[in-house]
Amino acid sequence: MDLSTTETQDMLRDTLSRFLADTYSFDARQKMLASPEGRDPGIWKALSSELGLTCAPFAEELGGMGGGHIENMIMMEELGKVIAIEPWLQTVVAGGGALTAAGGQMAEALIPQIISGDCLIAFAYAEPQGRYNLADIGTSVKSDGAGHVLNGHKAVVYGAPWATHFLVTARTGGSRRERQGVELFVVEANSAGISRRDYPTVDGFRASEVYFENVKLPGQAVLAGGIDLIEQVADQCTMAICAEATGMARSMLAQTVEYTQQRKQFGQPIGKFQALQHRMADMLVEAEQIASMSLMGTLRLGADAQARKTAVSAAKSKVSRSLKFVGQSAVQTHGGIGITMELGIGHYFKRSTMIENQFGGADYHLERYEALTLAA
Repeated sequence: MDLSTTETQDMLRDTLSRFLADTYSFDARQKMLASPEGRDPGIWKALSSELGLTCAPFAEELGGMGGGHIENMIMMEELGKVIAIEPWLQTVVAGGGALTAAGGQMAEALIPQIISGDCLIAFAYAEPQGRYNLADIGTSVKSDGAGHVLNGHKAVVYGAPWATHFLVTARTGGSRRERQGVELFVVEANSAGISRRDYPTVDGFRASEVYFENVKLPGQAVLAGGIDLIEQVADQCTMAICAEATGMARSMLAQTVEYTQQRKQFGQPIGKFQALQHRMADMLVEAEQIASMSLMGTLRLGADAQARKTAVSAAKSKVSRSLKFVGQSAVQTHGGIGITMELGIGHYFKRSTMIENQFGGADYHLERYEALTLAA
């Protein structure tokens, strides 16, 4: 099997890598986090309208390059190397993935806006009681003539303060935790009846508690596919953050190696100590396993639901554990300064800790993998 990337994919990686090297230094990122908006909107505009990178995973008839999951993996890996706070996961992977899968009028209207950078989407799927069960939903939608009325509360909605649209999971029928009756809706963020409580997250992003009170939606706001579509989007997001973890693990390893070459103890760099050499060798092995599992899971996103879920859970369970090891090893090698705000490695560790449990932690995905394997 040929696992090498194409010339176009290499070009996309190089373009994004050079752009981020010029614009996303640690100090620049710190200034973004300290700003009132929590980001630099000009960077997203540059990624979309100037560099045209947001078109990579979309079909050519909608203005894209005809790519797909591999292109998202490449982009997320490069963004992970600098722990970028850009809404690629929420807008391109979740929003673009859902619209592509559902098709129809909404996809034709919004995907070109995603490509141009004018549409930012936040994936509002989590609820306080839901844990990782995507069908455990209290948010409800009732029919209202030709449209719908939305009520409920979504928790920790990443990117909500920046969003022009929300991708909302809601129940149209059935009992709590029942798969039947769960649907996905596209909601304009400025709709009457929506309120937010915004806050910074520990990993540098901005998120919100989003409340919907009698929000009126048009009939075309629902995306065809139900809970199967929602699970598909969640799996795509899971593999995207695994790709982000690949970039982060490699950056943490590189920074740790560099530090051990500079830090001296007993008159020599600590990188010459055999114990630390062994530790960094173990970090390299885990980082490469993250990369391998991310690629394997990404390649299976186009398979049938059973095979896709099995591959995604196998990948995420391994990535969560390996990323934890790499992050802890990087901090331990740096010592006390590894957890300070003034050093980048602590910020990588915060984001890696969030990735460990985002869209399901290691234990959850091991259980899901076992259940899927036994059911096969």
